[in-house]
Amino acid sequence: MEHFNAASEEDLEQALLSCLRSRRWAGRVADHRPYPDLDSLLAAADEAAYDLSWSDLTEALAAEPLPTLPPDSYSAAHTALNAAHAAYEARFGHVFVICLDGLSPSETLDRLLAAIRSRLTNDPEEERAVVADELRRLASGRLVSALRGAGNCANNHSAPAPGR
Repeated sequence: MEHFNAASEEDLEQALLSCLRSRRWAGRVADHRPYPDLDSLLAAADEAAYDLSWSDLTEALAAEPLPTLPPDSYSAAHTALNAAHAAYEARFGHVFVICLDGLSPSETLDRLLAAIRSRLTNDPEEERAVVADELRRLASGRLVSALRGAGNCANNHSAPAPGR
């Protein structure tokens, strides 16, 4: 936390932007430092997210890669996931996001496909709330990783999809 609190505005902005992926979100978190501990930072980032407009969240979504399956998944699963991603983007106009932290590679396939199928039935307002929650979870994981020695928040907790 000491390094985070002492970082220059420019360095802090870059670090937070790579975690939060929205300028307004990163700015709100940066404006409230110093933070006494990681829990305070995570609480501030979470709280700041609740005040974001849909355009702020859209900015964060635009920087999100699609979640992907483990490399050893069978090809039919990749085909199904690509089709589900396309259907989701056609319905909602943005990428599908989900936080997969803590899942083993063997759990990823079932969780990912079940979630995207389930969320395709949401109405747009319902899905916006789910998306905002998933973005908060992803950002929290990135902040924890960055502050525990990963250096920056580029780790997105899922590998980028082919062609994205």
